[in-house]
Amino acid sequence: MTHPAVVQTAEKLVNDKGGFPAQRQTPPGLTSEMTPLPDHGEESYVGSGKLEGFKALITGGDSGIGRAVAIAYAREGADVAISYMAEEQSDAEETKKWIEKAGRKALLLPGDIREESVCTEIVEKTVEELGGLDILVNNAGFQMARRDSMLDITTEELDRTFKTNLYALFWITKAAVPHLKRGASIINSASVQAYQPSPGLMDYAATKAAITNFTVNLADELGEKGVRVNAVAPGPIWTPLQPSTQPEEKIEQFGGETALGRAGQPAECAGAYVFLASPADASYVSASVLGVTGGKAVF
Repeated sequence: MTHPAVVQTAEKLVNDKGGFPAQRQTPPGLTSEMTPLPDHGEESYVGSGKLEGFKALITGGDSGIGRAVAIAYAREGADVAISYMAEEQSDAEETKKWIEKAGRKALLLPGDIREESVCTEIVEKTVEELGGLDILVNNAGFQMARRDSMLDITTEELDRTFKTNLYALFWITKAAVPHLKRGASIINSASVQAYQPSPGLMDYAATKAAITNFTVNLADELGEKGVRVNAVAPGPIWTPLQPSTQPEEKIEQFGGETALGRAGQPAECAGAYVFLASPADASYVSASVLGVTGGKAVF
């Protein structure tokens, strides 16, 4: 479970505007270059065996929400495979360290999931190396917020956003479904952007709206098989995606517009993914979108 200290840490990390010092990276960004460093629950998440013996695959598991979920799953008893871009190897190695520190097996799967063959391969390697697959977390995502209008969105950017956020999700899920047995689950990372889209994020928001639709649709299809399909819709969370895709001046106010008045930390999302993956806690939960938004409405 997430310790109350996570909230205290999250509140201390933000500035008086609810955001962070102005900073800029090149996509995909690295955790080690962020100021301040995000909290992934490294020192706070306490497991209780909710996922003992499970095998999980988390895309974008090297950093941000993916790393927080990987740490939480490992401490709940699961072996964890993470996929990520090759440029993020240092982040992936850090995540692997925390998984293994929890006494679980970690599998690193670098590759560009914009290629269908890579998507198929990471599922096959997970099943082979971990001995099965019980939880699929489609978390990898791309956005680019350094523009003012849809007229500024290039075809190259559109292609990158849709292939990373939608095509890969479809390809990976398609490869995973034959391996999922009754009691398994799929959890997709949607976003508050599906419900309250921001200017400059039209393509990203569109993919997140599609993910919510995909989640409900697939839940209906896989229900008979006993596989649950849900989504988490995070709000503004402090991950490498922000300094690598947001204008520097927006970083200083990032998250300040929420009801809680601040951005969230990856550790504050982990519990939602654990809940949805746990057969003991969420056995009758499917086709749901759980918001972790700091007070922004998700409906």
